[in-house]
Amino acid sequence: MIDTIYVENAVACHERTKSMTRRFPDAACVTCDRYQEVFNPKAQNFRLQKKKPALILAKKFGATVLPAPEGYGIGGEHNYYFSHMLNCIYDCRYCFLQGMYRSAHYVVFVNYERFFDGMAAKLEYHRGEDVWFFSGYDCDSLALEPVTGFVRELLDWLRQHPRAQVELRTKSTQVRSLFETVPLPNVVIAYSLTPDQTAATLEHKAPSVQKRLAALAELAERGWNVGLRFDPVLYESRYQSLYQRLFEDVFDRVPQNSIHSVTLGPFRMPKPYFRNVTRLYPDEALFAGPFESRDKMISYSMDCEQQMMSFCYDQLLRYTAADKIYTCSPSSRDLVTNGLDRDKSVGIQNG
Repeated sequence: MIDTIYVENAVACHERTKSMTRRFPDAACVTCDRYQEVFNPKAQNFRLQKKKPALILAKKFGATVLPAPEGYGIGGEHNYYFSHMLNCIYDCRYCFLQGMYRSAHYVVFVNYERFFDGMAAKLEYHRGEDVWFFSGYDCDSLALEPVTGFVRELLDWLRQHPRAQVELRTKSTQVRSLFETVPLPNVVIAYSLTPDQTAATLEHKAPSVQKRLAALAELAERGWNVGLRFDPVLYESRYQSLYQRLFEDVFDRVPQNSIHSVTLGPFRMPKPYFRNVTRLYPDEALFAGPFESRDKMISYSMDCEQQMMSFCYDQLLRYTAADKIYTCSPSSRDLVTNGLDRDKSVGIQNG
């Protein structure tokens, strides 16, 4: 899986660095002063790197816990996100990361305590109140867990900090660390889901939707709170029948009392990222869809977006309560016509 590991000199002797490098005994180890030397240079070939990405082990400096984008949340008042890793091991065609980063290599920041300290600082700032922290914005929360062990350590920290509410966003079936511990009430395991045919066409290297649903069902059975993330909703001529089938399958397998929240959101991507992605995949049929430029973002046309969002929201109401459904991005709130509360929205994210 990994042929080359770049290691910052500052973390060369760190125990987590040693543990991760031991997992790839045949990989070449190359030292560097800072990960940006490898990750940030211009004129890198993202597509070529994606075929054989390297692992970069680095030390995180500066802020680790950042304010979530405006409107990002699933019911909490205070919302932040953190990224212990940059880039995703999957290769979803609609993912904004490939338009944001020049490199396809994986960066893991091994000084996990910096993230825990950052979350503790936010808890102290919002004394006596719950605070939401979202993982999975710049990576998949669980996909590299067997290598990093980050979530295992995060769960240990969360046991001591019940006001910290965490969403782990994922497409991964790497859930062993969750099966090996008692479920925590302040953790939501949130799965990104698309119709089977869409996943097979666009979500390269990711587990099938059926495998994700099997993991979801077992997590729910073991007592974990789970989240359903239908984001982005992607257009094709048969989208109504595809999403009807998806919703029926999901709610048939996941018990209602285990579902913490459901999010629904249209495709949206900042213009510069969209430009970069379409250069990577000039023949990708997805990008020939009915898109338009709106508010510095590329989205489906307003009519198309309204039809898809309204249809999917109506369908979701057949299976779950309205107060569990959140729309992704402030603009999409106005497109749902069935009385959705205006303060229930989640921010911009596809993945």
